Amino acid sequence: MLDPMSMAAIVAVLGAVGTATANEAVKSAWEVAGGLIQRITGRAVPAPRGSAERDAVARLVHEAVRDDPALARTWAAFARTAPLPGRADAVPVLPPSIRHFRDRQGPMKTLGREATRKADGRPRIALVHGPEGIGTSALAVHWGCMKADLFPDGQLYADLRGASAGTALDSAVVLRSLLVQLGMDADDIPLGAADRRDVFQRCVAGRKLLVVLDHAHSAAQVLPLLTSAPEVFTVVVARRPLRGLDAVPVPVGPLSDKDALHLLTDLAGRETVDAARAVLPRVLERCGGSPYALRAAAPLLADPTTPPFAAPSGGGSEEAPIPPGHDPVRTAAEETYRRLEPGAARVYRLMSLREWPSFGADTVAPVAGIPVAEAARALGALADAELLEVVSGMGRYRYRPVIRGHAEETAFRTDGIAACSAALTSTVRWYLEFAVRARVAALPRAWALGPLYGRLKEELEREGRIAPYGDEGEALTALRTELGGIVQAVLAAEELGDPDAVYQLCQALWPLQLKAGHHDEILPALRAGARVADARHPGSQWAGRMHTLLALNLMELREEEAAESELTLAAQAEETAGHLLGQASAVETLGLLRLRQWDGTEAYACFDRAGALLDGIGPDDEGAGDLPRARALLQRHRGRALRVGGDYTGARERLESALASFRRGGEAYDPYNAARTLTDLAETCLLQDEPQRALALIDEAEATLDKEKAAQHLTHLRGLRERCLSAQAGG
Repeated sequence: MLDPMSMAAIVAVLGAVGTATANEAVKSAWEVAGGLIQRITGRAVPAPRGSAERDAVARLVHEAVRDDPALARTWAAFARTAPLPGRADAVPVLPPSIRHFRDRQGPMKTLGREATRKADGRPRIALVHGPEGIGTSALAVHWGCMKADLFPDGQLYADLRGASAGTALDSAVVLRSLLVQLGMDADDIPLGAADRRDVFQRCVAGRKLLVVLDHAHSAAQVLPLLTSAPEVFTVVVARRPLRGLDAVPVPVGPLSDKDALHLLTDLAGRETVDAARAVLPRVLERCGGSPYALRAAAPLLADPTTPPFAAPSGGGSEEAPIPPGHDPVRTAAEETYRRLEPGAARVYRLMSLREWPSFGADTVAPVAGIPVAEAARALGALADAELLEVVSGMGRYRYRPVIRGHAEETAFRTDGIAACSAALTSTVRWYLEFAVRARVAALPRAWALGPLYGRLKEELEREGRIAPYGDEGEALTALRTELGGIVQAVLAAEELGDPDAVYQLCQALWPLQLKAGHHDEILPALRAGARVADARHPGSQWAGRMHTLLALNLMELREEEAAESELTLAAQAEETAGHLLGQASAVETLGLLRLRQWDGTEAYACFDRAGALLDGIGPDDEGAGDLPRARALLQRHRGRALRVGGDYTGARERLESALASFRRGGEAYDPYNAARTLTDLAETCLLQDEPQRALALIDEAEATLDKEKAAQHLTHLRGLRERCLSAQAGG
């Protein structure tokens, strides 16, 4: 058993609590560790960055506790109850394979040889490539399902969305998905890309796994996802060979006419195919061996009045000519599109104007100018026609990339540029209304800038709630569901030249930063917000707010130098604008950064400076209504700063003062932050060897946070409860 006072054990504890994650237990333990280490060493110790600095801090602790039994007991108590790295012991499975699958014996044999060859130090990687609609994804999944017995520890699948550089997922986002599939709690996943990759490598080591990376865009996107683990087989799927990726090539070409006819018969039935024998040569020629095109043609064979690929109108039975070098998938899309009802055709065109990750009937209805029920029917019809893919069983859909390209071209040709621009604007406006409404419902007491926030605040005061949400947790869930769409709406609003929409949408993402930890996914939108503000409204409240939100996100990603630069820009912009509340927020955020760096003294000074700025706001000035809550938050942060400095008595005094303010009726009332303050008090009581008192505080906090569905904070409380019980047992 590892000696808890050994260098190796101390390094392990610091590594566990020092990895940036969304886990509140880990973040809190990092603050606590800072104060404890300064108390043990008797000197100011800055928070380490990187393994070399972490080893140096561990050495200081080791030297201090080695000859002092009292300090050793103090460290041992912390180490015994520190949060452990997240577990990843699930056995994931692939998505289901398709029912009808033909040919591909050669590619499947190649995959089998690479999967079963003798381990020789080379990673097992295959690259399945071919044009869209040719069946590369189906091949990878079908082979994996057939060979599941080769991978008893599971089969991972990730859609890299690599149709273009703009849609390709960052490798850190993909790693998050893979770790969740392996069973790791989302809050335990490291926020930094390098840390996330290290954890993934450790999780797959020694396991027999298949990893399918679908729709890859480039080698640069794929390389961080690869592992040298000898029993892991990675199958990359792309449209073309990827330069820079050292993998066994598995090219996939068109089906032969024989296999194409077999597939068409499987799909449409023998009788239907026999009845359409006169048009079959033309159908097979148009489909070009593409499984997608064959699937699209199969239901059309049953229509005796308009056989597939006939002339659209007039011309009797004359068939449309086959253009040279035609794309079978686009040809099939055009054929299917011409048979749509007008309402479904309009939806098909107008939702293609941006690469939305997915969408549902609520989004589509105002864009197409139809009721929600009609929009749902249109989406269902498009999915039945294979013009849309079903994303989940919850009424959400998306385009295949090449199909979206056809739909977008058709929209500009049919509707014109002005109508397309209006449709895209309508989509952004829907996301704006949705996101801001959900944000106000999720954080009803938090301040924000913008006319829509002002209108909804009035609605909240008048109605006591924001429809249609029953509570804050329900609103947070809604925001999480539409996260990808909101980020795309920010980027679309930037392109449309609508800065007000950009600013208000960026602020709507704050609950997901605060309560759900989706920092890497939100980052592109927040960068766009800061970029637009600097270009359109420099030295304004908007610029200050955008840079502050970006800084908060960068802090969570442990990009501390970049965060500090953003906070400097934020404070300068707020000062130029004369917006004291925003300036105080930027200075307060700098104090939170200093807490992360274990500098309790400078953090406390920042909170005092922020308080002085708030004192300059008069009773009739902008932001006056937010002062009671803002001052209570600063008092809570002061308590945390004193705790980092080892002054536990002073910390409790300020935390109890903040708690009283949050619980008091009026403008400072805030159950969520009251629960967070109760958590801080529980941590402090545990440090003072009062686990029983800490448990009582935890009970109070859980009752509030459970109602708000603040998942990561509840996870923190569960870990804190275990630490208290462990301390009682150890005592």
